[in-house]
Amino acid sequence: MPRKVVFIADADSPSGEGLIARFSQGGWDLILNSSQDDKEWEDVILFCKVAGSKVLITHADLCSSRDLTTMLDQAQELLGPVDVMIHNCCVIRPAAVESCEEAEFVDIMHRNAKSAFFCTQAIGQRMADRGSGSIIFVSSIHSEKPTGAAFAYSTSQGAVKMLAHEAALFLGRSGIRVNVIEMGPVEGMDVVFQSPISGLYNDFRYKIPGTKLGTANDLADLAFFLAGDEAGYLNGADIRLDGGFLLHYMDHRMNKPAEGETRS
Repeated sequence: MPRKVVFIADADSPSGEGLIARFSQGGWDLILNSSQDDKEWEDVILFCKVAGSKVLITHADLCSSRDLTTMLDQAQELLGPVDVMIHNCCVIRPAAVESCEEAEFVDIMHRNAKSAFFCTQAIGQRMADRGSGSIIFVSSIHSEKPTGAAFAYSTSQGAVKMLAHEAALFLGRSGIRVNVIEMGPVEGMDVVFQSPISGLYNDFRYKIPGTKLGTANDLADLAFFLAGDEAGYLNGADIRLDGGFLLHYMDHRMNKPAEGETRS
């Protein structure tokens, strides 16, 4: 039985580390797109090899159809066709609606949304030709909920969400499943989304009912499930992975420790 192949669009990202570990341990071969030199991946390649996985490091421009075609041809020759595409490009930079420069806005949309379109088009077509495949977009709760700090990022995630819905409708006719993971807050988000107009991330960990932040491993476990046959009827779904963060509605009701109390 041929081994399955997963393409991870941004292997350099924090989410990439968890995805690599989970899929290699699950017996998948990996195509890791990276901006780092190949030598930086030697330890990861060894880790995956011990787990029984083959790894191909690529450096494709995800907004270039030529680069993607060349990469996919090489990958198919060495590993086989891509069974699962994970688009996890989520560049975040502070940006206010009234003062963001055009170049900054275009760059964030380019990296997050345009890359999602090109990857979906290039890989989705090959999946359609075979009649199977799974596409997973790692997005954010801020595809709908404003940050008050990084509007271009939120805008890009909203674009990715609708791209996923359109792709699920179209590619679903060829047996391809397209789903979105809307990631909630992780460690450091109060700094990333520090805002002069929104208090969303003030004491944000206590706005999660269980007061436990998500991790890259939580994301990887969900992505691994969505990639598998067990999720065969899931298509066009937006799965919010935020521990219940967006259910919070009154700060004075936060599950915050009493003065002097500590929690692990």
